[in-house]
Amino acid sequence: MERFDVVVVGAGPAGSTAAFRLARSGASVLLLDRARFPRDKPCGGGVTLRATRELPVDVSPVVEDVVDRMELRLNYGARFERGGTRPLVWMTQRRLLDAHLAAEAARAGATFRDGVRVTALSEEGGGGVTVAFDGGRVEARALVGADGANGPVRRLVGISASYVHGVAYEGNVSYGHVDRERYRGRAVVELAGIAGGYGWIFPKGDHVNVGVGGWEREGPRLRGHLARLCAEHGIALDQVSALRGHRLPLRRIGSAPVAGRTLLVGDAAGLVDPLTGDGMYEAFLSSRLAAISILDLLEGRAPSLDPYARSLARAVGPQAAASWGAKLALDRFPRSTFALARGPFVWRAIEGLIRGELGHLGEARGAARGPLRLVETLGRLAGGSQPREVAPASSGN
Repeated sequence: MERFDVVVVGAGPAGSTAAFRLARSGASVLLLDRARFPRDKPCGGGVTLRATRELPVDVSPVVEDVVDRMELRLNYGARFERGGTRPLVWMTQRRLLDAHLAAEAARAGATFRDGVRVTALSEEGGGGVTVAFDGGRVEARALVGADGANGPVRRLVGISASYVHGVAYEGNVSYGHVDRERYRGRAVVELAGIAGGYGWIFPKGDHVNVGVGGWEREGPRLRGHLARLCAEHGIALDQVSALRGHRLPLRRIGSAPVAGRTLLVGDAAGLVDPLTGDGMYEAFLSSRLAAISILDLLEGRAPSLDPYARSLARAVGPQAAASWGAKLALDRFPRSTFALARGPFVWRAIEGLIRGELGHLGEARGAARGPLRLVETLGRLAGGSQPREVAPASSGN
């Protein structure tokens, strides 16, 4: 039976960067994915400057556009635009990004096998993990579950986690059917038109990505929401191609990401920002923290992977709590929250967060603190920093 220091299941952003970090540090790593690469994934494809600070590799070869302007709109009415001076988000496609990151992991020394479906996992008494998959089995000293929201690792190892789910529905429109100059370098976000979420139009190399997302209960209405988004922006719905939907796992604070010699990263751990639905930053961050904890285990500096859970909670807890509060405030009090967000001081704080210059909005100082405290208050009035199973109905205030 083959033996590795670490098996990573899932070659998305979290899994491949974890494999890269571990292999570069000298660990023997097997990276598995059930799909054949390259493959696409439903995703807006934005990598914020905040997320790039956690990247261990250069992804510029797969960047198709750089967003430096954000156009924020309130339910197809009031709008404002900010930015235009500094990069905010790198735009790519998951088909390109994931293949690039997996190739970088392989170049660092990881063994990459695609088209492999994991069927069983078992932890041995001596501290190893046996991974069974189509065509064989391997042993490892540690296992990384990076197989997404619906992957088997969490279920097979018995990690209990409490998630609230969002849903999204998106597709692509070629620049032959939309105005390239209208969207080049600009991300358009429609707020408050969907309970618990928003609509978006993001620029890519030869097309725009259009989509809508919200609370899970919005699932049956997503097609209608997308039709309205397209109609309001002069996009013919029949020109939207590659339509697909997916679920977003929103982790409840305190959910366990570790069991024995197995830990979860990225979407598999429910690490999606509650407000934006973005998981790139959390994917790269959790992969770095996972690699540190696994190397400490392999090299005898720690007896278990439990430190990962603590370091992850410290790293994502404050921003997750702030994002839940802002999400609920926007959902319950959309006009008031939008009015506060459009102020120049709050925008500077938001820009600092997107660029990674702020760890979380609670670190904002100066004139931004007053409006942000009001957003926090609205969040508490709407239900606090912990998510509810069902979103409160919008008051439309």
